[in-house]
Amino acid sequence: MNSKQTSEIYDVVVVGAGFGGPVAAKKCADAGLKTLMLERSENVGEKVISGLTIPFYGFLFGPAFIRDGNPPVERPVDGIINYIIKDIDTGDIDIDDTLRIPKPLSPIIAFGYNAYCKPFCEWEVQKALESGVELRTAITVTDVIRENGCIKGIVTERGERIGAKIVIDAEGSQGLLAIKSGVRKKYPPDTISLADIYDYEMPKEALDRIFGHTIRFCWGWDEQKIAPPLGHGNGLMVWPYRNSVHFMQDQCLRKDGGPVYNLKRDLKTYHSNITSKLPWWRDEIAPHITIRARMWEGFEIFVGLDETLRDMPNHTDGMILIGDVAGLENTELCDGVPTAWFSADIAADVVIEAIRAKDTSREFLKRYDDRIKAHPIIQWAITATNRYNLRYAQQDHDEEQLKKYVHDGWGIGSFAHASTPLLTVMLQLIEKDPMVISQWIKMYLRYYYNWHHERFGSEGQKDRAMILKKDESRGTQRLKMGLKLLDIVLKVLSPLIRIKARLFMPLSQHVNPFMAAVLPKIEPFYLRLRKRLEEKSAPLGKKIVDAVVGTNPSIFE
Repeated sequence: MNSKQTSEIYDVVVVGAGFGGPVAAKKCADAGLKTLMLERSENVGEKVISGLTIPFYGFLFGPAFIRDGNPPVERPVDGIINYIIKDIDTGDIDIDDTLRIPKPLSPIIAFGYNAYCKPFCEWEVQKALESGVELRTAITVTDVIRENGCIKGIVTERGERIGAKIVIDAEGSQGLLAIKSGVRKKYPPDTISLADIYDYEMPKEALDRIFGHTIRFCWGWDEQKIAPPLGHGNGLMVWPYRNSVHFMQDQCLRKDGGPVYNLKRDLKTYHSNITSKLPWWRDEIAPHITIRARMWEGFEIFVGLDETLRDMPNHTDGMILIGDVAGLENTELCDGVPTAWFSADIAADVVIEAIRAKDTSREFLKRYDDRIKAHPIIQWAITATNRYNLRYAQQDHDEEQLKKYVHDGWGIGSFAHASTPLLTVMLQLIEKDPMVISQWIKMYLRYYYNWHHERFGSEGQKDRAMILKKDESRGTQRLKMGLKLLDIVLKVLSPLIRIKARLFMPLSQHVNPFMAAVLPKIEPFYLRLRKRLEEKSAPLGKKIVDAVVGTNPSIFE
């Protein structure tokens, strides 16, 4: 075969099998397109082996097969506990734990789910394969095929030339294909962060007792040398999983206008200082842990805050970029999974439209960028500034400013920034199909059931029919009746619900300013009320949990 010949031609070639690639590939294959997915690792997920918290809105508003499926989540998250360390040597630490889901909703209703990346990506890829996607691993894409200026496929490191009507680039933050093809420019160091991650084994009993379903963040002044510089790093993030816990600190590759960091030295210092001085880590966690791995992971944290980078196109003739390679990283949560899912969904829709219209030109594919820029959650996620603004608190050593940025980014104050985009997307989906409300509720119930029984993926589906042989409890019977009644009500009232959602849509734009004005006034009252209700609602919460974990999971389908 001539080296310039194209060996095969596909409708779609997806480069990368991380979180976004399988979503786009599956949707294209479901639409009948001949789809190939290429992964440079020998095994799927090898280059994303760490873990993270995936926020609830990714599951609720993202791909239907994830919402309605049984993905491998490690632990539901019902809140964030922020430790604001004013002086670690004297133990002068304030706590902001205002972002918590109250009982009895918690822990069934969650803010998100902790998950390890590798098994989750493997699960997504399996779903894509079931839809007819062809997967090839251990292949590195080095270049694109161009014909008359239009991308018509890819070239591998082996010299293979694989043709495609459209290429979807889902390489992730370390991908170079977008740069090689001239779509994007290389991200500057100020926008890139490198995470230092320690993965520890820890008994589930200790994790349940110490963390419950919370995750913990720590923030401290730079001179204490316990965390990366504020605004350039994340302090300390601690994620509990089922039988393990992550300790993670991340730091931008360069201060604004400053020198390149000695990351290995600095992060080692931060880790040593905070683990030896932070009381709850030293006394509660350290006695129970055994280190399993140490990992380094980079991500393009502040790309969305750079107006020039944000306005760069994520498409060209015959090619679309999704997820991290398009700079769609959540600036505050350091989590690009929901935006990867959203952009993959949008990309697949545009690809299907383009191939059916026989038009893969830049002009046609521009609708992808238009929809990305019109997506309320994506735009909020990549432009939120609280994490970046922490540097200003450090500059003035302003404690009140530090507390405000933490409160607005990872406390209840976040509702003053996130409510409008979340409510807007929610109303859009309800207007499209009111039955989605039932699917959301069943998702929460099913996810908690799966977490409790540790049943995920296809194996979890196989043994569902054999789970319960005993009589159902009264709580389970009520739960089943409640879900059936909900479905009936939603079906009957669907036309009215659609109208209401359409009417409320314009009002959603005013929710953020409303929350900003109201929250400071009602927050003290709400927190006192939540505390009082915690103990009183505990018995009801236990009954709800017992009903969910003791039922036949077929009612959640």
